[in-house]
Amino acid sequence: MTQPITPAGAAAGTAPRPDLWKPVLLRSAAALVFGAVTIFWPSPSVEVMGWAGGLYLLATGVVSLWGAPATGFARESTPGKLLSAAGSVLTGAGFALVLMHSDLLFGVIAALGLGVAGALELWCGLRFRGRHVLARDWIASGIIGLGTAAVLPFFIDLGAHALLGVAGGGAIISGVLWVLSGLTLKHDARGGAGKP
Repeated sequence: MTQPITPAGAAAGTAPRPDLWKPVLLRSAAALVFGAVTIFWPSPSVEVMGWAGGLYLLATGVVSLWGAPATGFARESTPGKLLSAAGSVLTGAGFALVLMHSDLLFGVIAALGLGVAGALELWCGLRFRGRHVLARDWIASGIIGLGTAAVLPFFIDLGAHALLGVAGGGAIISGVLWVLSGLTLKHDARGGAGKP
């Protein structure tokens, strides 16, 4: 899904750094590890759900904050602020889930974190479609986040296993998306480094 490293007609100030693949691959790793936990833990307790989901959102938020400058947007620019806000929302939601454990809190806080972050990424993707290397990935990730956020509240009454299943399903889909993007970016960066 990732576009060429420097698309034609790229907006001024949006050239990503060559190491953009690092935060993208770390984000995919966090999502895939969480997804694996949700698959292979047969009957998680509320505490396991809080810790696993909280650490996933926390890790994704921290990696998003760390990787925002690698996108090429200045932190003071509108997309830089929005991407940083998405990372901050995920970090805050993750921290809250690590501290507070209940089905209702998980359903509401995870839905809010994923929904807000998804909406912000979707906006960035739509705004810079065809002009930034991650635009399509932000669109897909935003839709996955919004979809997961919309479905989570309907599974609150079904308990930790169902909530982790929904969140883990979204994490696996986005993790696969981000790993493909990260590997493409790494390949493009390596190819671009060898050119004079």
